[in-house]
Amino acid sequence: MKILYDFVFLIFILISLPVYLLKGKFHRGFSRRLGFLPNDLPSDRPIWIHAVSVGEVVLMRGLISRLRSSYPSKSFVISTVTPTGNKIARSLAENSDFITYLPFDLSFITDRVMRKVRPCIFIIAETEIWPNLISSLYSIKVPIAVLNARISDKSFKGYSAIKYLIKPVLNKIHVFCAQSKNDRDRLISLGVDPERIEVTASMKFDQARKLSEGVNSSKDKLSLKEGEVLLVAGSTHPGEERILLNIYRKLLGAFPYLRLLLAPRHPDRADKIAALVRHFGFKPSRISLFQPKEALKDTVFILDTVGELISFYAAADIVFVGGSLVKKGGQNILEPASLGKPVIFGPHMFNFRDIAAEFLGSKAALQALTPKDLLLIIKDLLENKGRTIELARNSKEVILKNQGATEKSLGLVRKLIV
Repeated sequence: MKILYDFVFLIFILISLPVYLLKGKFHRGFSRRLGFLPNDLPSDRPIWIHAVSVGEVVLMRGLISRLRSSYPSKSFVISTVTPTGNKIARSLAENSDFITYLPFDLSFITDRVMRKVRPCIFIIAETEIWPNLISSLYSIKVPIAVLNARISDKSFKGYSAIKYLIKPVLNKIHVFCAQSKNDRDRLISLGVDPERIEVTASMKFDQARKLSEGVNSSKDKLSLKEGEVLLVAGSTHPGEERILLNIYRKLLGAFPYLRLLLAPRHPDRADKIAALVRHFGFKPSRISLFQPKEALKDTVFILDTVGELISFYAAADIVFVGGSLVKKGGQNILEPASLGKPVIFGPHMFNFRDIAAEFLGSKAALQALTPKDLLLIIKDLLENKGRTIELARNSKEVILKNQGATEKSLGLVRKLIV
């Protein structure tokens, strides 16, 4: 089985190489994915944390801090897959830590790397299942923990198709800290021993509250006038900006004091969005180029920088969270909610189903099933200040009620560290 998997994965890598070349995805750390490591690795059986990209690295920040306090003599290995995630990981590292890229899931690579590093525990953020990596760790008796575990609709469908192949791999993982009962049920359905699963809730609630503390609003950067109201559309995807601009144009007649900021999920789309803004008759103003004293008439702001969205959420009066009007599964609503903002999202929240359901059930967020719904909801919030205050209060209560997943996960991890 291992030989067949290695063969298929190797063919996949070889096919992908031209794509990597064309897209410029080769980077200085690429050799790490092939298993080439420096000689000066941590020799104290380090704590290895794998976080695929930026979101997962940020999610692990609180846990890393707590683990450092509990195990001050331990070094950390933090692996990512993306260069952007790797950059964030470096900002969390101390002198004795090693920041790297996850080795390709070929047994002759994962065996060599894990035997060389010999971590005392391997922690996976969210749910990435790499059969050879997991088997290599299991063979040298390194405990494995999956934190903030979630099984998406797409993953569940894929794993279910190979259930009898994936079941032995999943049961080599010592503990799954599941986000919800639904995730627990799906793991059990895939053959995981129920004794290996604990429902700890989502660590994103802890993360959101922590990020919201001390956030400085970017409202002054926009030179908004007294009485003007800012609608921030965060993490938008292609197709959503057109809907939002159409709604904004319709609302301006009755609410001339309304201002719009579009924050695309991928800031490199800023040029295309600027062209779309012009098509609707507005003046695009990119945040990276904006002059504070620019006139605001007919201006639509475009957030084209990385890492500033939360400060513009703090500046917002109303927030729409994207990836939800189109079938992308939604984006994280917890950051604006933790800041006490009225939050709206669309019908497609399947990647955040449990969180969305909790907010809706607590009357802490609003869901627009259609573009017309979205227009009417924004109109109602602009006309009804009491409604926005109620949503803000309820959203903060939901955030507070769901604190503690990091602490619960930490308790389970401590039991495994050897």
